[in-house]
Parts: sequence; structure tokens; C-alpha cells
Amino acid sequence: MALNTSPVLPPQPQTSRLSAAVNALRTFTSSLGSKGYLFVVGALVLAVGSVLSPYFMTSRNLIAVLITASVVSVLAVGQYLVIVTGGIDLSVGAVAALSSVTVGLALQAGVSWPLALLLALLVAGFVGVFNGLMIVYGGITPFIVTLAMMSIARGVAYILQTGRQVAIDDQGFLSAFTADLGPLPAPVVIAMIVMIVLAVTMSQTRYGRRLFAIGGNPDAARLSGLPIKRDIVGAYFLSSLLAGLGGVMIAAQLTEGSAIIGEGYELNAIAAVVVGGASLFGGTGDPISAVLGGLIIAVILNIMDLLGIQAQPQLIVKGAVILLAVLFTSGVGNKLPGAIRKLVFQKRYTEKGSDLPSEGKEKEKIDVAN
Repeated sequence: MALNTSPVLPPQPQTSRLSAAVNALRTFTSSLGSKGYLFVVGALVLAVGSVLSPYFMTSRNLIAVLITASVVSVLAVGQYLVIVTGGIDLSVGAVAALSSVTVGLALQAGVSWPLALLLALLVAGFVGVFNGLMIVYGGITPFIVTLAMMSIARGVAYILQTGRQVAIDDQGFLSAFTADLGPLPAPVVIAMIVMIVLAVTMSQTRYGRRLFAIGGNPDAARLSGLPIKRDIVGAYFLSSLLAGLGGVMIAAQLTEGSAIIGEGYELNAIAAVVVGGASLFGGTGDPISAVLGGLIIAVILNIMDLLGIQAQPQLIVKGAVILLAVLFTSGVGNKLPGAIRKLVFQKRYTEKGSDLPSEGKEKEKIDVAN
């Protein structure tokens, strides 16, 4: 076999510029820290929105996006607490609906709004405790338990509503959840408080570190004597509690409680968590990234609303976002850039008839030896 002695061609200028651009982007995102890619994706989404709609960057629309994102973010933080343990909670949207109906009926019965709020949160927390107990003591997978509870909670909400409108006109309640607190609307402030409290909990407390351990290596956590069952029940309790808070926030914005509130919000919460970089296998992520993911999801939905896209195609987009986020935060996604570069360089060298830079040379040496 004759040796191929043609000289190796230098990289083309287009390839050099592309490589330089990729390296520059990678350096920039690295300088932003572990959340760098979220800021880059967020900036790209904002740029796309400003190009597609002249109304996107108006102050009124941006405030509406923040208010919508605040509810999604509250649910996403609760969803994150469950996902970090390796579980999932599909009942958060139904729990939000149940809480909205509960607080509305309590206010109509003349209960003061703080007590009505407490009652709605207690109902939501009870649902979370039930989910956790069924998972750790009933031995049923989180998917099945929370899927069943999604149907049960929404059914109870419909029964409580009994087909009538549950209007809310308590001004104290409405002001607490819709008024401006300084320069920011109340829902945004509530979401920020929830994010900060849970971020500190996950990074600075034993409970947070135990949740990471349970999701990262359940067997090691069990052998270490960690209270796994108690911590898992606590995670589902907090998830439902925050879902109840989200439902109350929605009820205040709509001035009514309704059994149809929160439909599809479980998908939004899961999408926010995975876009934030958390693994569905557990043990990774943080609440701040979940909130940033929720903000990105809210912006994408807002852009589609401004473009007049109906709800059904939006479901397709949300599903695609989840798939892409899971792909690029998994091990497979991390290998994609290298695989693409390898294919591009192999194709270019093959077309030019020159030696391949690394593996191609080794393969040719073997052929000559044989």
C-alpha cells in the first residue's frame, strides 16, 4: 500500500474564525460561573423577543412577564426540592387550583385573609405530606403517586367550587399579593424571598446537604444513617406548600379561585428546573438556577402570546424545551460539541485528500503494517 505523503492542509480561515468564536463564547460563559449559560440563553431569548414583537420590550409587558415568572418560579423552587432527591411532583398545578378555591371560599365565608391564607397553605401542605408518606412507606414511585394526586386534588377543587364562581373581593388580601412593594410588584418580591430562603437552606443547612446526598447516592445516604424517609416527606411537603402559595398568588391576580387554575403549571415547573441545569436523576442544581429557568420559560411563553400562537402549539414548544434542556445538561449533551468538531474536521480532510490529524494517521499506520 502506498503511503499518502501529501501535506496536511492548514485550517481554513472560516474554521479558524468559528473555533475562535466558540472558544470566546466558552470563555465568556465560564467567567460568569456555573449559571453563565443561563444568562447567555436569557440574553438570546430577550434579543429574539425584541426582534419578533415591537411590544416585547415595553415596560408594561416586561412587568407582566415578571409577574408571570414569579408564580412559575415559586412552583419551580418547590419542584426543585423534589427533583434534587431523584423524585418528581406532578400534582403542583392541581394543588395550586385547590389552594385558590380554598382561600376564595374561606374569604367568602368571612374569614380574615391571614387565616384564609393559612388554611389554604395547610391544605396544600397536607397534600404534600400524603404524597411523601405514600412514596416512602407505601413503596409507590413518585410519578404514580403525584399523578394520582394531580387528579384527586383537582377533582376536590371542582367539588368545592360546585360550578359557581368563587370571587375574591377582600381588599387586604388583594393588596398583599398584587400591590407594589417599592419598585417591584408583590408577586416578584415573594418569589425573590422564596428563592433566597431556599437557596440558603440548600447551601448552608444540614437538611439541604442531606437532600443532595439522597439524590446523588441514595444507598450511601441510607448506609450513612441519614433520615431519608423524613427528608423526602419534608421535600414533598415544601413542594406542595409552595404550590399552594403559587395558587394563592394566581387567585389574587385573577380575583377569584378556580378549579381550572394551574393547568399545565407542573410542566412549566419541571421545564424551569431542567432548564436551570438540574438533573432529573437528582443530586444537582440549585434554587436560583431554577428561578432563572422559570424566567426564561415565562419569556418564551410571553413571546408566543405576543405572536398570537395558540395554547396547543405552546405545549409542543415547552416539551421541546424540556428535551433540549435534559439533553444538553446530560453526559450526552456534553459530548456533542467534540463529536461535531470531529465530524467536521474528518469531512474536510477527506475532501482535500490529506492525512487525518490524529485517529486517521493511526489507522493508516495499522494498514501499512498489515
